[in-house]
Amino acid sequence: MANLSGLPDELVEALRAALKGESIPASEGIASLEKAISIHDARQHGHVAAIHSVLKKSGLLGMIDSKRSRERDVVAAMIIDRIISGDSKLATVRHCDPQTASTSLGELLSLEDLHENECYAAMDWLLERQDKIQKKLAKKHLADGAPVLFDLSSSYFEGQCCELAQFGYSRDHRVYRKQVNYGIYCNSAGTPVGVEVLAGNESDRIAFPIAVERVRKDFNHKNVIFIGDRGMISGKAIDEYLRDEEGADWITALNAASIAKLERCGSIQLTFFDECDLASITHPDYPDERLVVCRNPDLAKRRSKRREALLQATEKLLAEIIKKVERKNKPLRGKDAIGVEVGKIINKKKMAKHFNLTIEDDTFAFDRNEEKIRSESATDGLYVIRSSVDKTRMTDQELVANYKNLEMVERAFRSLKSIDLNVRPIYHRLDNRVRAHIFICMLAYHIEHQMRSQLAPLLFADEQKETAAERDSVVDPVKRSDSAKKKDQTRRTPDGQHPISSFRDILNTLSAITRSRVKVEGHKKGDFKTTSTPTPYQQKILEWLGATRGM
Repeated sequence: MANLSGLPDELVEALRAALKGESIPASEGIASLEKAISIHDARQHGHVAAIHSVLKKSGLLGMIDSKRSRERDVVAAMIIDRIISGDSKLATVRHCDPQTASTSLGELLSLEDLHENECYAAMDWLLERQDKIQKKLAKKHLADGAPVLFDLSSSYFEGQCCELAQFGYSRDHRVYRKQVNYGIYCNSAGTPVGVEVLAGNESDRIAFPIAVERVRKDFNHKNVIFIGDRGMISGKAIDEYLRDEEGADWITALNAASIAKLERCGSIQLTFFDECDLASITHPDYPDERLVVCRNPDLAKRRSKRREALLQATEKLLAEIIKKVERKNKPLRGKDAIGVEVGKIINKKKMAKHFNLTIEDDTFAFDRNEEKIRSESATDGLYVIRSSVDKTRMTDQELVANYKNLEMVERAFRSLKSIDLNVRPIYHRLDNRVRAHIFICMLAYHIEHQMRSQLAPLLFADEQKETAAERDSVVDPVKRSDSAKKKDQTRRTPDGQHPISSFRDILNTLSAITRSRVKVEGHKKGDFKTTSTPTPYQQKILEWLGATRGM
């Protein structure tokens, strides 16, 4: 595509004649036109412009700073680049440099001369504004008295210098790496509004009181329902931080030991679930609280099958020790020696409690503890929701549904850590840089979450998911709607005009919209910038994002 007004008159006439079907000399025709036009510095532009448009329209850019500044533009570049490529700050600099850029990021934000030190300075600048930004996000996305989802995760470090980097419970399963912990605040729709960064050895019991104070004081939400898992909102945390606080309610779950205790004392009976899959009970250990017992038969079958597989695997390991004791050449002898060998393997599969062991100087035997196995299997598929929310505010079904919304936070962690934003591994050496890095990743996910919502018709997302009131059973996994199933089958939108894609594929599709410099021989201005025309599918994506202007 090119503007013909700058071409020599003879070439314009030759082109006009060619379009009429007239015969013209090749030297004066299209061959000359191709030689007269050349394209330079073609860069991917569509995805950059679309994300930048959403960043502005969402109001987040104004929350970062109401006035445009160099620092704000650098922060915007790091957020956009985090969504596009999830690379380091040094990579962001390369993505802006005209010599190494493959996108229009630097040109769009006037950052073609960006230096790495400016990124670090902008991170420090952003961190000073974190509290204000999070308050604005909470004001926009959290209603007074509404649920707040909070959960904790961790990411591992490369290096040893940062004080936040400590050994702790690794959710990345990198037990030999130092890590940092961070918790995310979300509303019931999964929109992130804040992040809390803690040292790698600080657990849920440290994070939760910080979260309570943050929401009630900094976010100014006196009436709030905290939703967290059984590790986050434990009985001790409830007694210390929530029970006596006016307007502070909670939704959590009981751990396995507490459920087993309720089953042993008869408070939970399988007859509850003859006609339905949930039941409301009370118990003196939980005064003024609601307990909703749920039973998922499919989950019960999976747990039973898994337990049997682990029992058999443990038996296989123990049988190897019996062979060592009974072998003719150099048999294993002595209670201590046999006990050491048994100790090495008995709990590898977490099944030690289910076996009876008999160790003598020259014999070893084992058998299953059927009573303990039966006792544990009695609670297979059971989970108990614990809450202080009054029945007039939430039904039992709504209580369970709100607890299940914690999957929204898990989805955020998956996106942050592996799918899109690559928060890990962390290389920064200074505590504040680590905090700023994680905050930037959270802001990037905030924009990605909004983009996914806007692009839902073009994604595999279920747009007609049933509410708790509409579902036959809130305990069973959510079933995909007919429209979502049709998406899965046809891979097309309902009108059949556009393909259904993943979020990453949509960004790649937009990246094919390029921004280029065109030179025209004999043009009075020499060259000009132009953006390629979007295809119908690209245009549809831009329309859903509200990003058609300024492309």
